Amino acid sequence: MISESSLPLGPLPGTRYPDERIESFDKSFPRQGNAGIERIATGFRWAEGPVYFRDGGYLLWSDIPNNRIMRWLEDDGHVSEFRRGANYANGNTRDLEGRLISCEHDARRVTRTELDGTITILIDRFEGRLLNAPNDVVVASDGAIWFTDPGYGIDGDYEGHKASPELPTNVYRLDPHSGEVRVVADDFVRPNGLAFSPDGTRLYVVDSGLTHGGPSHIRSFEVSGGRLRNGRVFAEDFAPGITDGLRVDIDGNVWCSMGWADPREDGVRCYSPEGVLLGKIHLPESCANLCFGGRKRNRLFMTASTSVYALYVDTKGAMLP
Repeated sequence: MISESSLPLGPLPGTRYPDERIESFDKSFPRQGNAGIERIATGFRWAEGPVYFRDGGYLLWSDIPNNRIMRWLEDDGHVSEFRRGANYANGNTRDLEGRLISCEHDARRVTRTELDGTITILIDRFEGRLLNAPNDVVVASDGAIWFTDPGYGIDGDYEGHKASPELPTNVYRLDPHSGEVRVVADDFVRPNGLAFSPDGTRLYVVDSGLTHGGPSHIRSFEVSGGRLRNGRVFAEDFAPGITDGLRVDIDGNVWCSMGWADPREDGVRCYSPEGVLLGKIHLPESCANLCFGGRKRNRLFMTASTSVYALYVDTKGAMLP
């Protein structure tokens, strides 16, 4: 077995087409037959929170323990630090104006990077109490910012700093115009990744509570008037591993990361809108998160432990600025 540290950049060793690491269970799985998994960057401690800037042609992601946000240029593959001293940022996304929205573990806040590079604090407290450690974030079509606050960043000093939680592990909705903040879900053990359906009428939220004696599944909710209702378990066969981050494509398929248990399951899974497992992308490392990007929005970027991987797929990402 090839170790992660010996993997080169580019196509993984032994690649032939179709790539055997891409496993289909249903003919509707949107794999691209003449595309293989590529390793585009490496040398990180825990890669997370990828977000693609199509107008700039680059990918950003968090290297949480190293307290920095990284940047990869699609034109030439150059990797550099976008921000050092990033408050142990985790999840990232863009708002409707194309500005970077980040969840910061160490400062226990959600911030917006303005177009001139200045940073605006969007929220760091709720009802007078400090947030735990915001984890992942998504922006709705009305501009509202939805984020999860499981508290992993205050569990210890590796991805933030050890502290006691002051709030339950909630899912929040923030209206950046009015400043109104609302708890939209309060019954998760550890709410994690989240993503909207293409039409914005459903929200998918990961519960990675298996790490703290809870479930390991994805739940689906109807979205109405900025609130959630009729929650149900969408996919639940992740134990003994967990899923962490997820994204949705234009056809409503749900793509989620996998890891932390059987190495044969490390990578990404793709589910139909009905919850049917369509396929798997097998990676040599546990995968934390993913996003769609590229010039045609048909490239799947996957942050997996020490590295970032990419794969062209036969679909496009939904709700990508």
